[in-house]
Amino acid sequence: MKTTQRLAAILATLAMLPGLGACSGMSQRDQSTAAGAVVGGVVGNVITGGSTTGTVGGAAVGGIIGNQVGKPAR
Repeated sequence: MKTTQRLAAILATLAMLPGLGACSGMSQRDQSTAAGAVVGGVVGNVITGGSTTGTVGGAAVGGIIGNQVGKPAR
């Protein structure tokens, strides 16, 4: 059962990722932050076996990483 839930979470994430690319009003950094939060949330969910705390924590960490990756080059 857990394998099915993990697969469903991964497929849902993959289905949502193209929608993030359609956010033309968002800056590149905002898009990176949102994508990082989504991916981090899924990874946190999978690692902790569906824990809400793990999902939220993963989303927060993923958003921070995505924000930093999306910084413009100087």
